[in-house]
Amino acid sequence: MNRNRHAIIRLRVLTFCVTIVSPAVDAAEQEKYLGPGAIAASRDGTVAYVAHADAKQVAWVDLSNGKVIRSLDVPAVPTGLVPSLDGSRLYVTCAAPRSTVVVLEAASGNVVASIPVGHTATGAAIAPDGSRLYVCNRFDDDVSVIDLAAGREIARVGVTREPVAAAITPDGRLVVVANHLPRDRTDLFYTTASVTLIDTQSHETNDVRLPNGSTGVRGVCILPDGKYAFVTHILGNFELVASQVAQGWTNTNAVSVIDLHEQKLFSNALLDDNYLGSGNPWGVAVSGDGKWLCVSQSGTHELSVIDAPALLEVLTTATKTRGPMDGPSILTGIRHRIQLAGRGPRGVVVAGSKAVVAEHFSDTLAVVDLPATPDTLPPGTLPRKIALGPEPRLTPQRRGEMLFHDATICFQHWQSCVSCHPDARADGLSWDLLNDGAGTPKNAKSLLLSHATPPSMVSGVRPTAEAAVRAGIRHILFSERPEADAADIDEYLKSLRPVPSPRLVDGRLSAAARRGKRLFESRRVGCYKCHPAPLYTDLLMHDVDTRSMYDFQQSKFDTPTLIEVWRTAPYLHDGRHLTMKKLIATGKHGKQRGDLDSLTEEEIDDLVEFVLSL
Repeated sequence: MNRNRHAIIRLRVLTFCVTIVSPAVDAAEQEKYLGPGAIAASRDGTVAYVAHADAKQVAWVDLSNGKVIRSLDVPAVPTGLVPSLDGSRLYVTCAAPRSTVVVLEAASGNVVASIPVGHTATGAAIAPDGSRLYVCNRFDDDVSVIDLAAGREIARVGVTREPVAAAITPDGRLVVVANHLPRDRTDLFYTTASVTLIDTQSHETNDVRLPNGSTGVRGVCILPDGKYAFVTHILGNFELVASQVAQGWTNTNAVSVIDLHEQKLFSNALLDDNYLGSGNPWGVAVSGDGKWLCVSQSGTHELSVIDAPALLEVLTTATKTRGPMDGPSILTGIRHRIQLAGRGPRGVVVAGSKAVVAEHFSDTLAVVDLPATPDTLPPGTLPRKIALGPEPRLTPQRRGEMLFHDATICFQHWQSCVSCHPDARADGLSWDLLNDGAGTPKNAKSLLLSHATPPSMVSGVRPTAEAAVRAGIRHILFSERPEADAADIDEYLKSLRPVPSPRLVDGRLSAAARRGKRLFESRRVGCYKCHPAPLYTDLLMHDVDTRSMYDFQQSKFDTPTLIEVWRTAPYLHDGRHLTMKKLIATGKHGKQRGDLDSLTEEEIDDLVEFVLSL
């Protein structure tokens, strides 16, 4: 390594160290954003409860006059809101490494109690008899079962991967949990996210796998009769070479339907039109009479209002005939796409005869009147807009975040950067991009620290993250954008901070992880040679004997940072190892640098514990 290379690494390390101990550059401006995300409504439909993710507040909004009644600070980012059955209380999931469910008086906003739950709590659902609350612990991969009378957690139920939303059947028999990402190897043909069904009596689970390529699952709701659940997600065509996006070649956007009686996938419907995508579906809700299904399209700033009975009828016919879905969209004639005035719609709730949508980047709500009967679609007028605060002034960082989520900057609006990089991390799929030639699929990478750890792409074809951002706009979104757009996306990605690992104990390494750290840094094992602290990468390309049949002439691959690696399974450039233990115990990776074969089972476990604690 030459002197210039040493200087670059020292500069990157210094920059990283300053980053993790200093607040974000635009922290003062960031505090001015509300960032509405999750939303719920009072039982009588007159008040909307809105979770402001950026401001760490909950707001009460009078839907009759559009006035904010009150705003209340909560201890961490609010991610979910559930009113009690009698409407007297509001349960708020506040996401942190040690999350809480804050219990509020709905009438006054007074804090009644705080119930500890898991890592990054979200997606709560209340039992029909009001006795229990089910809370998704995203990074613990489980669901907390809370006895509301006792005010405490009584059980944890494991699910597949990153549960983000939940709903419970009207009879209280099943909790339907939407898992955000797949938990599969990506070097195989079938890779998909799943929905976990939890039996509320036995806590036994059944995983229902979504269509192949499903990822980025966001929302779930259940019909009032309890027969079907609807789940929003992205459907990636990762088996194809990503040479275009037209007509959904790369990503499409879907609602899958789960038959809850049979506990299996019934069918799925694409939200896209043939030449106009519906990028990044997020929230989903159904009207109390079961007539209307409402889906927020966060990337295209729209709300789809779908005739639910007609959709089921069309899907039933398609399932029976098994014919090709050619021609017009399956939703033609039964769905109305409503353009919203705000940006980044996320949570949606049906309050009486209105759909209310939280618009994340505008700090607004959209209120859409639903028709009385399914044979009349909503009129083509703009929905009513409710300002939750002053109009936000976008810093470059905030504008970059908005552009990262914006599918309208993509040709035909099929996808955005976040489609393959949810939360700017990885989607759990392996993509065949033309960056390094056709027929060379690679595991999607997290963008955390991408600007501090060049080169970009596992094959190192982009010298910097800045170059990769601009190439992505041109060759993945198939768009030409002003330089300012790419520069602002750079600023957003540079602002990303690592999420503390769920393996940490009170924010510190466990005893096993401390033993693993000593192994990691030992000459015997030698992991530190290619993954030196604090970035845990030497910024170099290495041949570690992981070349596969798809890699053609390439044997060297970029050394990734190990920070937040607990979040980025499966592992290696082709995703051949589902777990870190499998990688260390049976993979050839790293053997040239140390004696991995001599490790005992306990030492392997300790080493894994340390790496997954970073």
